[in-house]
Amino acid sequence: MPKCTDGTMDLGRVGRRVIEANFEGGDIGSDGGVLLLRRVDERIGLSRAAAAVLSDPRDPARITHTLRDLLAQRIYGLCCGYEDLNDHDTLRDDLLMQTAVGRVDALASSPTLSRLETRATRAQAVALHGVLIEQFIASHKSPPEELVLDIDASDVPLHGDQERCEFHAYYDHHCYLPLYVFCGQAMLACVLRRSRIDGAKNAAAVIKLLVQRLRQAWPNARIIVRGDSGFCRQRLLRWCERSGVNYIIGLARNARLEATVQYAEAMLADEYARTGAKQRLIDEFVYAADSWDIERRVITRLEHGSQGNNPRFVVTDLQGDAIQLYERLYCARGEAENRIKEAQLDLFGTRASCHRFAANQLRLLLAALAYTLMQRLREFALKDTELERAAAATIRVRLLKIGAAIVRNTRRVRVLNRTPKCGHHDLREALSTAGRFGRLRRTESAGGGQRVARHGYYAPVRFSISARQRRSNWLGGTYPSEECLRCVL
Repeated sequence: MPKCTDGTMDLGRVGRRVIEANFEGGDIGSDGGVLLLRRVDERIGLSRAAAAVLSDPRDPARITHTLRDLLAQRIYGLCCGYEDLNDHDTLRDDLLMQTAVGRVDALASSPTLSRLETRATRAQAVALHGVLIEQFIASHKSPPEELVLDIDASDVPLHGDQERCEFHAYYDHHCYLPLYVFCGQAMLACVLRRSRIDGAKNAAAVIKLLVQRLRQAWPNARIIVRGDSGFCRQRLLRWCERSGVNYIIGLARNARLEATVQYAEAMLADEYARTGAKQRLIDEFVYAADSWDIERRVITRLEHGSQGNNPRFVVTDLQGDAIQLYERLYCARGEAENRIKEAQLDLFGTRASCHRFAANQLRLLLAALAYTLMQRLREFALKDTELERAAAATIRVRLLKIGAAIVRNTRRVRVLNRTPKCGHHDLREALSTAGRFGRLRRTESAGGGQRVARHGYYAPVRFSISARQRRSNWLGGTYPSEECLRCVL
């Protein structure tokens, strides 16, 4: 029997070029850009930070897949478009995903990942919220002068017998009603709630916890709370005024407000009838609802067009020109709604198919961690490119879902990507940009634990810590009351 030492086959010629073929090309994968996620994750320490604050009840002697590997596999999968756990039964054997997670053998199966979710607890949700806020703080090289916290709610449709599943009349289906808080494009909180509640429930408690931590990091930063009329509640307004936090929040129309602006609306109606052009006016007045103990500044935007009057009201304690406050500051609130859509639709933040409420909260937080990773990807690797402001779905299609060959042996792993063409973002440049960081250095944290620093980005090194201590670290050394914890979760 002949001994074959050369697997190359000659298939003729094309002009002067010889056609050769062999079977040494390795495996083919469709996620050639997943290694870019790995580089960004290594830089900010996101998966390590999440694993460090979660407890692992498994026997260490019997563990095959570490907690960090499970979280990284799940987060990278969401970023690459794998929304369901059963996708990982095939994905676990993908060499590109194995390399990104940092393993050379099979990744976790869907039952293993399912057990990670079903054992979720409220304490873990508090701890992972701490990771989100710490990632946001660490992303700033210098203290910001102003922080605008956008607070909003959205629905997570339910189609089964999940815990706390309730019908919501506005959305006209059974759902959860999670509460989101953003600062710019960064997600700071995503608190899962039952739906048959006031949409502003827990908002004041969540904002209080966030402001406490932000002021510990940046005592001199000005903080503004921004939201729609669903969050105009006396409790939140009073707390902001007592705590030195500014606010600009929508105010639902009522008979008293409409009576206050009726003469201005009549003037706009007359002007519209005379010119046929849409009329618009922004003005202000002081107003106090029956439940308010003081009068507050209200900015009104009045419009009259072919569909009649369209008044809007905003209550604020900010000083300055009413037109600038409404058009430049309040109207920018709509960007937070785009970020919610990105987290829910592009990164599958609506996949609440677990029976347990705590497990669905963990799924929502995993989508939030995936959102944070994609947002840092835009900051690090895509700055000053056409994808700098692209949504996660666009980045996935243009940069992550790229065919690549991978050849792995005992010495190295080679990933062969296609040659970039004109009109497409250069993955090579993105990988190079994301990988530019200095040496690691150890620094002492305020709590006595060690942190790993890379250009100002900190990720806590894994150490044993109780659930009570994790909550205390989030609040900067102050243990929250039971009421605050119930509000957060």
